[in-house]
Amino acid sequence: MKRFLTLHIIRTVALVVVLIGAACSLGFMFNAGRHTPIVLLILFVGWVLSPFIGFLVAIKISSHWSVSNRVTIYCLMLILTLLSLLSYSGALTPPGTRPASIFLIVPLISWLIILIVIPIIRRVSRSNTNKT
Repeated sequence: MKRFLTLHIIRTVALVVVLIGAACSLGFMFNAGRHTPIVLLILFVGWVLSPFIGFLVAIKISSHWSVSNRVTIYCLMLILTLLSLLSYSGALTPPGTRPASIFLIVPLISWLIILIVIPIIRRVSRSNTNKT
């Protein structure tokens, strides 16, 4: 019971952080792109939100995964969301970097990490299940 409650709390925190992270990311993007043409801005909205949408899908499909896999996914969500916000805020941006490049690179890196980590934890989980 305690393990289920802890998992539920971690899931809820991850979900709230992802939703707040998505909203804040859009705020940073709109601030940086206030002089950007509307068509380009719409494309940026989709691209910046895409990892967060991926996280929401991961929350949905991970309900059948093992507890350790779900905790790993939730922690990944928290870490990538916080790193994305740090990047978008300019805290990790080298001087002279164009703002648009950050909003292109961060979602790309997030997707690469997601697409690498999820298959790895699924494979490790399967191999652990086969050993027992």
